Amino acid sequence: MSLLLNIIWILLGGAWMAFGWLVAAVIMAITIVGIPWARAAVNIALYTLMPFGYEAVARDRHTGQEDIGTGGLGMIGNILWLVLAGWWLALFHIVTAIMLAITIIGIPFAWAHLKLAGLSLWPIGKMIVPKGQSMPAHRV
Repeated sequence: MSLLLNIIWILLGGAWMAFGWLVAAVIMAITIVGIPWARAAVNIALYTLMPFGYEAVARDRHTGQEDIGTGGLGMIGNILWLVLAGWWLALFHIVTAIMLAITIIGIPFAWAHLKLAGLSLWPIGKMIVPKGQSMPAHRV
């Protein structure tokens, strides 16, 4: 079922939004200092191309350990990302979601675009995992 949804997704906006993420990745990579954001943008571009069957989770919750992207530097990185690229990617996801939500068939795809819009605003410290493989955030 995920494969069928992903094929329909690609045709209904997934391909052009994945392209938008790749453009953001290239722009960040050109700046050299933006390479960490470029890497995150490429990962999310792949997720944007085939979102059904996968989910974005907080890396520290999944691994049980904080790292540079999930701590204070990650927050600063997310703020920079939001200002430089996150807001326009989120805007494109929201516009695409609105266009899809007009039709009944497009509602599940609109919902996926809204989730990606949220990820567009704050992507650093997240990782993409197959659905059902995210670990609960509890420690003994």
